[in-house]
Amino acid sequence: MVEPRRVELTEAQTSRASRTYWDGAAAEYLAEHGDFLGDDRFVWCPEGVDEEAAQLLGPVRGKRILEVGCGAAQCSRWLAGQGADVVAFDISLEQLRIAHELDVRTGTAVRTVAADAVALPYRDSTFDIVCSAFGALPFVADAGTAFREIARVLKPAGLLVFSVTHPFRWTMPDDPSAAGLRITHSYFDRTPYVEVDASGTPVYAEHHRTTGDWIRELTGAGFVVDDLLEPEWPAGHQLVWGGWGPERGPLVPGTAIWTAHKGQFA
Repeated sequence: MVEPRRVELTEAQTSRASRTYWDGAAAEYLAEHGDFLGDDRFVWCPEGVDEEAAQLLGPVRGKRILEVGCGAAQCSRWLAGQGADVVAFDISLEQLRIAHELDVRTGTAVRTVAADAVALPYRDSTFDIVCSAFGALPFVADAGTAFREIARVLKPAGLLVFSVTHPFRWTMPDDPSAAGLRITHSYFDRTPYVEVDASGTPVYAEHHRTTGDWIRELTGAGFVVDDLLEPEWPAGHQLVWGGWGPERGPLVPGTAIWTAHKGQFA
């Protein structure tokens, strides 16, 4: 049994909690969401923004691309199919094991390693593009360090695109029904959401940042913010996923997709 709390955590505690959670939940997560995500699609968010149509990364053929927090590497598999030179990492070994199973099933292998977003095992100026669909960045205590690491491994003017839970969503309960249309938490409370086991050990941790926080963390790491996409809920879209769903989705934003590039002096 896990108990939710709002408590401060160190980076080390956050990393251990994320590794613990995803090692235990990876198979269940895929069973629940695998049909929507596919084995080799690039879906940015529960609203269904698909990279094949959205083209947020632009042309990817021949580009060196890093996926941050890849999970089962569905996005990277799609990128490989488009001719990109892609590598990926995740903090969870179980996620990477499942990724290998999907490699075998699809016939498209992705180069993956186990790593933490605050300490990337790649050389400086290696990648043209870094991308992340709800991977890693909400699950680190220090987003500034993660962004500085991303800036380090990006080539000059390199592109970063990532999706996270929309900061406004943090003010509301994780309830996609009409009953969830209420404010229960302060938008300005940055205390992370943490689940602990019976011994009080954190086993899940997700960090909240306001829109301004995301901008400051990005620019502080040397990025220039190009765009913020707040996808609207598509008409007729019936998916229910955590706090996302057709009752609440048309009224309040659920996802923020940030686009930025490495600045001249990063």
